[in-house]
Amino acid sequence: MQITFLGTSSGVPTRSRNVSSVALRLPQRGKFWLFDCGEGTQHQLLRSDLKMGQLDRIFITHMHGDHIFGLMGLLASCGLAGNTQRMDIYGPAGLNEYLRASRQYSSTHFSYPVQVHAVQPGIVYEDEEYIVSCLPLKHRVTAFGYRVTEKDRPGRFNVEKAAQMGIPPGRVYGQLKRGETVTLLDGRQISGTDLCGETEIGRKIVYCTDTVYCDEAVELSRDADVLIHEATFAHQDAQLAFDRLHSTSTMAAQVAYAAGVNQLIMTHFSPRYAPGNAIVLDDLLTEARAIFPNTKLAYDFMTYEVQRNRN
Repeated sequence: MQITFLGTSSGVPTRSRNVSSVALRLPQRGKFWLFDCGEGTQHQLLRSDLKMGQLDRIFITHMHGDHIFGLMGLLASCGLAGNTQRMDIYGPAGLNEYLRASRQYSSTHFSYPVQVHAVQPGIVYEDEEYIVSCLPLKHRVTAFGYRVTEKDRPGRFNVEKAAQMGIPPGRVYGQLKRGETVTLLDGRQISGTDLCGETEIGRKIVYCTDTVYCDEAVELSRDADVLIHEATFAHQDAQLAFDRLHSTSTMAAQVAYAAGVNQLIMTHFSPRYAPGNAIVLDDLLTEARAIFPNTKLAYDFMTYEVQRNRN
């Protein structure tokens, strides 16, 4: 699993930072998922090594323009490219109406099925490998944070040991690899867990924006391998953060600390902290690391490989 930041500015783009969008690559599937889709996201995708034809799910946190204005253009381009089979989009109530009106007034027709799912707190998507859940955050409009949980997998299957035990190869190997207990033709019962290495613990990634510090962000982020959290303002601008229901660098760090995450990556920075100003982004990093040392600043096209842990 690899995270690619496509937009790390808040509100408006800058010369070096586009507005919000994060891609989560799932290499074993040859797919990636998108979290938020600010204006210009499709241009950012073209500048990355991600391929639009591999996108099949989009998760929207809330309906502010810097998180959704790129969505309609991206969906239209996917249709014109002709290699998108289906798109599932998850987000707050109102997202479907927004897309329907955009299609109507722009006379846009999608050549592939688009399914919009209005999310509620809890599980919003699950398959054999992943669970995506959400909780409400504290912002000026309805907003959700998302958690992607990779399901645990049995460890490496010991083929040599299985052969020594006289277990014939074939379908039974697949069952044992999944940790199942099987009965052989000679009556022996074999547990797959005895033939597999340590369980591969699933990775956990959390995406929280836009929000001021809230308990729901801590709950959603509990024990995450990576927490991507907005840090729109510096600590000295905390009153602005409270007024606009955004986070400071120290709020992001407090969420990471309280939730016991492994890595905090801050994003969604106000353009006011551009180089040459009294406060710059390195100051926000220093503030956050004073509370949670394992903190990074995101930048456009930054990639982060999420490592798999073991018991």
